[in-house]
Amino acid sequence: MGKQDVRKMLREMATGEPVQVTSGMSSIDNLAELGVVAEQFGYQYVDVRRGGGYVMSLVADPAPRARARAAQNWAQYPNAVDGGALPPFVPAAFQLLKARITFDLTSEYSDKQRLIIASLGITVMAVSVVALFGADTTSFVVAGVVWVLLMCLIPILNVAGRRYKAKYAGRLAAAGFTPVTDERGRLRYLPPGGQLPGRGNPFA
Repeated sequence: MGKQDVRKMLREMATGEPVQVTSGMSSIDNLAELGVVAEQFGYQYVDVRRGGGYVMSLVADPAPRARARAAQNWAQYPNAVDGGALPPFVPAAFQLLKARITFDLTSEYSDKQRLIIASLGITVMAVSVVALFGADTTSFVVAGVVWVLLMCLIPILNVAGRRYKAKYAGRLAAAGFTPVTDERGRLRYLPPGGQLPGRGNPFA
């Protein structure tokens, strides 16, 4: 988590408008760290998506406790927006937000959608092998073998992905998070009292 990223995010948050944290080099850990800082200054995590890296969406948290915490931290750390001191890091909040971000990323596509995307990618790669080495018998054989091997890996990767997803779902459920379905049909986990954007949340 770089100071420049924190400064940029806090300056955008000062407007009260929705904020998107975008960085092509961001890792899930970096996003979660930024999200924890945002929570300390009155914002809440909404969602994350892939787009030249990861793009995390944040909105102002309307909960009275969140507004009170934000007012206290803005007053206690007035130079945070300029790269100054930040509130103490909260490891537990970081782990839970990391679990939410990871779960949301694994839920971005269904198993069927991942199968289609992976199949298309593998097919394009096989065609590229033929184009690179020439359309002769050897190239077709090599491309065919590679295609078959990689296609056989897809079900294995899907099973591993489901187990990975279930691990984070269990972690969130154990912490009291509630499973809900969003407008796209994705399963999401919200903290106690949390709402999806557009469902009674005036800051969405």
